[in-house]
Amino acid sequence: MKSGSKNISLQDLSTDELISKIEELFVLVAALKKENAELRLELAKYKHPKNSRNSSVPPSQDENRPRQTRSLRQKSDKKPGAQKGHTGSNLSMTDSPDEIIELVASYCNICGEDLKEKEAIYKSKRQVIDIPPIFPVVTEYKCYEKVCSCGHHQQGTYPNHITNHVQYGARITALTCYFSVYQYMPFKRMQSMFSQVFNLSLSQGTLVNMIEKTASKAIPLYEEIRNYIEQSDIIGADETGIKVNGDKFWGWIWQNLNATFIAITQNRGKQTIEKYFPNGFLDGIIISDRWKPQLDTNAKGHQLCIPHLLRNLAYLVELENTQWAKDINKLFLKALRLKRNKKEYEKNDVEVVQLEKELDSLLMENLDESKKTNTFKKSMIKNRDAIFQFLYHSKVPPDNNASERGVRNFKVKQKISGQFKSGHKAYAILRSVVDTSIKNSASIFENIILLAMLDSNQAE
Repeated sequence: MKSGSKNISLQDLSTDELISKIEELFVLVAALKKENAELRLELAKYKHPKNSRNSSVPPSQDENRPRQTRSLRQKSDKKPGAQKGHTGSNLSMTDSPDEIIELVASYCNICGEDLKEKEAIYKSKRQVIDIPPIFPVVTEYKCYEKVCSCGHHQQGTYPNHITNHVQYGARITALTCYFSVYQYMPFKRMQSMFSQVFNLSLSQGTLVNMIEKTASKAIPLYEEIRNYIEQSDIIGADETGIKVNGDKFWGWIWQNLNATFIAITQNRGKQTIEKYFPNGFLDGIIISDRWKPQLDTNAKGHQLCIPHLLRNLAYLVELENTQWAKDINKLFLKALRLKRNKKEYEKNDVEVVQLEKELDSLLMENLDESKKTNTFKKSMIKNRDAIFQFLYHSKVPPDNNASERGVRNFKVKQKISGQFKSGHKAYAILRSVVDTSIKNSASIFENIILLAMLDSNQAE
């Protein structure tokens, strides 16, 4: 054994010195084991990085964009394509065509005989469905006056939505909002479409003004939607990052089966929630991801998105491969099966009592070196009451899919249009109206026309 530059034989050491050296070695080995475990854990992060298959990371942030070969969806026995019993659809003829063109032969193609005097016998018909060329229609309103016997000069009254000597109609305004907010079209492409398809020359500034004015008229309806969401019993909530003129903003959504409220702010914290919902949701259960401001929102109850938790567990199994992560993953899948079998359970139902006991047992287990898994377990303990709410309420879903579909519209809008240069607040207002219209089976376009026809006083 070496000590400095001198060689010391173990035979030269006393018993006490040997014991001391052994104890030093034990401490060194323990330290090296700990260091080795930490390095292995650090290395595992690179071997098993978070991606869209095992976490909430969007596919656009996956390293090398791996193919989406894994998901939480289980393979079914059904064949791809339309299933047995599916009724197809095709073009059908109408009994009242707008125009009929009769095809009658005037001569024989074989001998050339004149057939004009011969009787025509009906054989078959075909129909073509098309759209005629579109041209703007100009409607002129002429105002007259009459003199009453009392001497008063009584003038005719213009409709409320006619406010200027020359203006664009409600349908053009509604089309602009529809194309921008619902179909995600950039202003340059909208301008081209109006010019080439509708034979109407509009500047991009005019298009922007139309959207802004319609959004301002929709503010009272926007506030009604907010009030409805605030008083609802079920609310899904989510948020996502977006760009506004190059700066980082956040798109927020609160929604349920009947309404959608959208806001775009520069804050991802509780300030935004307190701005729009200062009282919280006293009568509602909020479904959300594990984002702290959402979980801290004052509400009757909370429900975590189970598919999000399953993706987190998929990552933890890859990273640390603990039996605990596998067991709780199975437990969550069992809970989802119970929900599919029965929409709502009582607290004393045997199935849920057993499930709750299994969860409590797992949360009491001790996890030694599984750092990430232990952090996840602590989060589950902290949010224990937000895990199985969906089993006791028929209308509470176990996932936050509806909210995620809602915020995905922000991403699609940005993918097609690049980013918001401005107008993000108008988009939030009008998209709230659009999504709420869809959920109530109302015509998006007709609802926007009604907004466009309002004058400022009516909107207020």
